[in-house]
Amino acid sequence: MPTRPSHVLPVAAAALLTCLGAAPPAFAGGGANWHLVHPGESIQQAVDAARPGDGVLVLPGTYRESVRITTPHLTLRGLGPGTVLAPAEQRAGEPAPAPAASCAAAGHGICVDGTPAAPLLGVTVADLTVRGYPKNGIDASGTDGLVVRGVHALDNGQQGISQEKSVRAVVQGNVARGNGQAGVFLANAAYEEGGAIDTRGTVIGENELSGNRLGVVVRRARELTVEHNEVHGNCGGVFVIGDENVPRAGALTVRRNHVHENNKYCPPNPRLAFIQGSGIMLTGAEDTRVTENRVEGNTGTSPMSGGIVLLHSLVGSPNARISVTDNLALNNGPADLADRDTGPGNTFTGNTCGVSEPAGHC
Repeated sequence: MPTRPSHVLPVAAAALLTCLGAAPPAFAGGGANWHLVHPGESIQQAVDAARPGDGVLVLPGTYRESVRITTPHLTLRGLGPGTVLAPAEQRAGEPAPAPAASCAAAGHGICVDGTPAAPLLGVTVADLTVRGYPKNGIDASGTDGLVVRGVHALDNGQQGISQEKSVRAVVQGNVARGNGQAGVFLANAAYEEGGAIDTRGTVIGENELSGNRLGVVVRRARELTVEHNEVHGNCGGVFVIGDENVPRAGALTVRRNHVHENNKYCPPNPRLAFIQGSGIMLTGAEDTRVTENRVEGNTGTSPMSGGIVLLHSLVGSPNARISVTDNLALNNGPADLADRDTGPGNTFTGNTCGVSEPAGHC
């Protein structure tokens, strides 16, 4: 693992960063330092040296380590996809250096760690690649105002970009491809029961999500927007998942996404049937708008297959008051719009489609 110290640049050295193609963002107060990391140096060491409001700028190269962020208002930034974080090449029995040890041991690339009681404020991760980690490329929990932008999350074992127990996030302009679970995963908690979290306006927008098991998963969450994403080549596109817990999942908007040809086959597991050809699916949710999406060419024979699908949850909880309006849904199979639920107040209006299930929604 690299140990050489990073170079520290005051904000006055912005001209140097601009020459490198990365003008630093402005920080409140104007007193931030930028810690410059070269190939062969330790990103974690620079992160540890940073103070609230500082930035860590990582030059192009491959850095074989995991990085854990616990400092508020920190920016970790690369210079584009050529700044690559990949798993460390550790010898058997050799522990990862602290404090990244817990992140590396969990199998994640970048961990952004706060707690619900003491959220980690204002962290930004931008303009870099996280590739090939056993679990999540970016794993965030207990954050407030996290920004993930311009990240390439590639070929990670579980989620490309994952966020739990967090509020007011912006996950925008990223590429998540080839991840074992979701490209972008947002949940109250992945492995705990409980009601949906109010995300206070989180936005998942303008991402390209392809070749994953699922493009976007919103599980047990409320008050957020999924918009302007390009979602294709997954087993399923956008999944909004709830159940019998309260508060229920929902009170969110899925709009203006292009969800097409999500026809990869993913085998069943103990909780779920096989997935193939699912565009936008809602299960066990409430009070959600699905509007102005373009949903095309999603075809399969799974219970979840079709363009825009309403399906009761695994425990039988129906969707309620879902509004499906003004979508273009064509060439999906077995139906462009499918209401396979029995929930109250679900409506389909103003959509352009060829086949609906039951008939009459086009």
